[in-house]
Amino acid sequence: MSNKNILLSFKSAAPFWSSILFAISLWVSFIMQGWAILIVPIMTLVILPLIDQYVGLRIVNLDPNIEESQLYWYRLITLIWAPVQFLTLFGILALTISSDMALIEKIGLFCAMGVLTGTIGINYAHELMHKSGKLERWLADILLAMVLYSHFRSEHLLVHHVHVGTPKDAVTAKYNESFYKFFIRVLIQCPVSSFKSEIKKLGRKGLPPSDFSNPFYLYATIQFFMIILSALIGGIFGLLLFLIQAFIAVLLLEIVNYIEHYGLSRKSLKNGKYEFVKPHHSWNSTFKVSNWVLINLQRHSDHHFKPARSFPLLQNLGATKAPQLPHSYPAMGILALFPRAWMSVMNPRVTRWREMFYPEVTKW
Repeated sequence: MSNKNILLSFKSAAPFWSSILFAISLWVSFIMQGWAILIVPIMTLVILPLIDQYVGLRIVNLDPNIEESQLYWYRLITLIWAPVQFLTLFGILALTISSDMALIEKIGLFCAMGVLTGTIGINYAHELMHKSGKLERWLADILLAMVLYSHFRSEHLLVHHVHVGTPKDAVTAKYNESFYKFFIRVLIQCPVSSFKSEIKKLGRKGLPPSDFSNPFYLYATIQFFMIILSALIGGIFGLLLFLIQAFIAVLLLEIVNYIEHYGLSRKSLKNGKYEFVKPHHSWNSTFKVSNWVLINLQRHSDHHFKPARSFPLLQNLGATKAPQLPHSYPAMGILALFPRAWMSVMNPRVTRWREMFYPEVTKW
């Protein structure tokens, strides 16, 4: 790859490195303290949606057949994020424990930490877990262990991508289901379904559930390490702060899961199976800046079409093929916290979706 092509690749990939600004902002929050602890939540939940409205949409697509060598700068940010997040999480934890910050500031700072580990960390883990390389899978497991949600890898790869849009997929939000009901349901069902899916996978190889190739051994080990490390750094209070950020991170992940497929169902066929997953089974958003921060997560239909496709190559498929949300995922995530407002916006869209793609279905 020539120097010119390397520079062009870096220029193209640079906006997707915006996540580094969020990590830096969290360090700034610790240094400045006071109201500065709100910098990351405000950037993510207020400023980002507003900037999206001003900057607008990004509908351009990269050639999906582009050479992997030209994706170096895109791939690098996903590879370095785990150490960046680890140092940020445990470095700030150590400094916070020994600081003279007020209790409310410390708790608020780790709520902000959860925004970082949830919106960026888990999102990067999602990108990495879809890769076949051992390094990528390992980094994904480290990121998920930092929020005590390691089973998400098994659930996402073996359950969600197989059963999305059907009753077997817990993270396909049902029509008229509030986020809060959805959240409680997935917290209960997903660990069970992910464990069962791994047992079935082992069974197909003729192995028992207790076989050490079961990734739940790895999940438990890394999560235990994160818990012990936080306790060694800060005692019971350090562990509490760690658990607070983990809860916020998981909450934000499940808000995104709720948004991505709300009310969308695959058609049941006469043979008892379901139609193949199609672009119209995911909600998408083409807002430019939030897609930079979320590394094209909002091009969700193409992700389900080509799960292993690297994030810069995900395609914008257009509103006639892939249903579009009125706003970005961060903005819709805020709306999801208010069930009546959410349903007033989304239920008519689900109705139009049904009329467009399944006019023959009279009962859902």
